Amino acid sequence: MTNTLPDRLSTDPNSPFFNAELLERGVGIRFKGVEKNNVEEYCVSEGWVRLSVGKALDRKGKPMTMKLQGKVEPYLREAAAPEVAQGETPEG
Repeated sequence: MTNTLPDRLSTDPNSPFFNAELLERGVGIRFKGVEKNNVEEYCVSEGWVRLSVGKALDRKGKPMTMKLQGKVEPYLREAAAPEVAQGETPEG
């Protein structure tokens, strides 16, 4: 599988932009240069992210979200993680 990420990706299985294989590999998002862990959906070309807001749910049981505009930088977390040599622990 390639390391290129789609322009738009969603964590909602009902969305046409959902990609389970890619999400299993671990996608990280930098929004305006800050790491975000609560991103539900993003679009690089349009420059927005949809973030979940607390633990609140809408009437369909999905997380309440807020759409923010700005620079979006998706990346694969597995590629960003440093490799540990065999027999070593990650701490040292």
